[in-house]
Amino acid sequence: MSANETKWKANQEKVAFLKQFPGLLRSWDEATGRTVTSVTAIERSDAKVLMLDNGKFAVVPPLAPEPKELRDGIEAAETLLRDLYPDAYREYEALAQRDREATRTARLENILGAIHNNLDGIPELKDRIRSLVKQWNS
Repeated sequence: MSANETKWKANQEKVAFLKQFPGLLRSWDEATGRTVTSVTAIERSDAKVLMLDNGKFAVVPPLAPEPKELRDGIEAAETLLRDLYPDAYREYEALAQRDREATRTARLENILGAIHNNLDGIPELKDRIRSLVKQWNS
């Protein structure tokens, strides 16, 4: 076996061992009911080591969820968080409603703009729109 093959095999064995290291959390469900006892910085990395009260640990990336993940998480934990942060939920709901309304208005403007921009190039467009309006009114 060449030196490169030996090095590659040694690295594979090391990584396999690290992935099975005693105490390493295999899933977040294992942390249910546990308390984080320490957060340790990792040199040259933004990741951290979270130590739990039962000796289990996890190596976690920086807390920087994408907006969709953040929204989904806050909504998923609503029953746990709403009583703690009622004002924040009221504000979030108001902002979400404002966003929905802005989305609706923007769609309306896009549709009307598309109609306006295509009236000259598609002569039958006016007739098709009139036909649609008659269908809706009947």
